[in-house]
Amino acid sequence: MDDSSTIRSVMNRLVDGLTTLKDEGRYSEPNLDGTAGDYISFSAWEWPQGVGLYGLVKLWRMTGDDALRALLEDWFDAHRIAGLPPLNVNTTAPMLALAMLWDRTRDPRWTPLLDDWAHRLLQDAPRTLEGGFQHDVSDRINDGELWDDTLFMVALFLAAYGQAANRRDLVDAAQHQFLVHTRYLADPETGLWFHGWSFERLDNFARARWARGNAWITAGLADLPDLCTLDPAVAKFLDGVLQAQITALLPLQTEDGAWRTLLDDPTSYPETSATAGIAYGLMKAARTGRAPARAAEAGRRAVAYVLGQISPNGVVGGVSYGTRMGHDLQFYRDIPVQPTGYGQSLAILCLAEALEAQASAVPIASAKAPEGARL
Repeated sequence: MDDSSTIRSVMNRLVDGLTTLKDEGRYSEPNLDGTAGDYISFSAWEWPQGVGLYGLVKLWRMTGDDALRALLEDWFDAHRIAGLPPLNVNTTAPMLALAMLWDRTRDPRWTPLLDDWAHRLLQDAPRTLEGGFQHDVSDRINDGELWDDTLFMVALFLAAYGQAANRRDLVDAAQHQFLVHTRYLADPETGLWFHGWSFERLDNFARARWARGNAWITAGLADLPDLCTLDPAVAKFLDGVLQAQITALLPLQTEDGAWRTLLDDPTSYPETSATAGIAYGLMKAARTGRAPARAAEAGRRAVAYVLGQISPNGVVGGVSYGTRMGHDLQFYRDIPVQPTGYGQSLAILCLAEALEAQASAVPIASAKAPEGARL
């Protein structure tokens, strides 16, 4: 079986693994309104499911698979009928996939949902100083805090829907979020990104160069020019930000192709979702002429690692559970490992991009699931 056939077969298993995930009660994270938080089951409306849906909609747009379209439409229609949850940064994540679905189908069911959510983001969502979206989530208000996750969860939706709906105000809002977050979270010393910034503390918390947070940035910066038309000066600036991050990431890749949950800490464990997200961004940036060939090669090495973390039933192992802001680095080293929707979807994104790049790629190394892989 060639590389392409192998990857397509594995992606089918990944989709099955994503859609059958269930919350088994390992974690108790009640929302502010007293309802139970579910960050694992595919049926729930939250950020892990939102990232999963983004992976599915990208795969559908690439393949035209009618079964994937039906899966997406059924998921969103069930939530449309039941009613959407309160708006915050993390509950915005599923709207990116909905915007990309609507962009292709123009189904009138989705227009009021998209318009209302975008309007409330611009008018009602809490802001920090300088107009950044405060990283409020379903179970916590984070006063005066910027997190790198926000750009993937919120700004990409504004960019995608703004472009699709011919709403330049939304695209401008997305650009502004990337600029403000870059100002406070991009580390000029290393080129990597810190997890968060506090306007109250005036610091970057633990100064954690957290891998999945950096993956959101690598993937987000690689995707943003495809989602919307950027102002030329902003595009040039963000290209420089991406180049600096890629230059910093490449030497930190482990010998077996992964990145660790703290990128620059060799005592922290390799983390699959971050590895997949970074690989996706590296390969896409190289394919679109925004990164050198060595970035694509690093991405292909990471693909081999990711393939080796996928179980026969399509569940991605080695994924760190949803990560709050850490006040010391040990917090990140101790994050438990748990299969999640975003682990599935970042793997889907990674493998889909590997297929896109097949024409110029060196064959991907074979990899077997490691003994004792944490699933």
